[in-house]
Amino acid sequence: MVTNRRNFILGAGGSLALVSAAGIWHVTRMPKKAIEPWQLDPDLPADARMDAFRHAILAPNPHNRQPWLIQLEGNDSAIISCDLDKRLPETDPLDRQIVIGFGTFLELARIAAAEREIRMDMTLFPEGEPQPRLDTRPVARLTFVADKTVRRDPLYKAILARRTNREIYSQSVPTARQLAALQAGDVNTTSDPALLGRLRAITVAAISDEMSTRRTMMETVKLLRIGRDEVDAAGDGLALTGPMIEATRSLGLTSRDTLADPTSAAFKIGLDGQQKIYDSVPAALWISTPGNTRAEQLEAGRRYVRATLRAAALGLAIHPMSQSLQEYPEMANHLAEVHTLLGASLDHRIQMLARIGHAPSVTPAPRLPLQSHIVA
Repeated sequence: MVTNRRNFILGAGGSLALVSAAGIWHVTRMPKKAIEPWQLDPDLPADARMDAFRHAILAPNPHNRQPWLIQLEGNDSAIISCDLDKRLPETDPLDRQIVIGFGTFLELARIAAAEREIRMDMTLFPEGEPQPRLDTRPVARLTFVADKTVRRDPLYKAILARRTNREIYSQSVPTARQLAALQAGDVNTTSDPALLGRLRAITVAAISDEMSTRRTMMETVKLLRIGRDEVDAAGDGLALTGPMIEATRSLGLTSRDTLADPTSAAFKIGLDGQQKIYDSVPAALWISTPGNTRAEQLEAGRRYVRATLRAAALGLAIHPMSQSLQEYPEMANHLAEVHTLLGASLDHRIQMLARIGHAPSVTPAPRLPLQSHIVA
């Protein structure tokens, strides 16, 4: 897919077709090493834990930080904790979104374990819930138990097909049947035009404010991986790939400095592109919890990743619109507006908000190898 002018900072990636009288050549512009974790070896690891975790590291997570640390214990257990250097103190000052990313990780691990008739028992925050930020205490203690009564999860087949699709969505609205399928597991959806119109106004304003706030924009800019070489070298962060990125990067037009400079053409094109993306919402999905405990944040992540797997199975694109749910001061009005619009009090916390629809296919997000998450 060729990345267009309007949304080139999103890094859709793809190939560049060069046409001449002699024919057509395709110049590959995509990373290779960074997407190797998506290409699972068909030979199952002897250790069922490693099989579960090689699936779990494919989970969606904020800014693709992949903060999961795994400490293996004995032959059947593991301690999961947070790499504290991979938190997002500006856009996620209370680590709520990072915890949601642990929920997605744990659910994919559970689904993969069940495929091998292994039950994954979880003790969440065994040393207490860390507040107001995460610390070195474990997020979960896991025990893997052989259990022939464990039911295989049909969503397992969608794990490798799941994508976060940041493209502009078509105006085609998912069917009522598709939206109903996504609602399984206490997930809310809507395609109501009036509600979506008001929601678009909030989400466009929220992404605009985040990009126009220096410290939050810089947190994102520092995590940009510009061009396939950077993407392959890093394996995490936000990938900007494709022929236009490669070309403008070589000319010095696309760099962290230009993307961070609100007076530059790159910044203005990026802002315009993001506003168009957040305005293309043919349907929306949200997940709320009665409170906002760490356990509830994990549960929201579990429910969200299952919704993304259902979306993949249905052939739908999905993309979080999380800016208006964030807890820093510039988002306070948007946070209140979203809760009012969707009929939730601030105590009854909306944890995830995403758009759903149809869009061009995208490649997998970069991933670090599993071994980089294993700690002694």
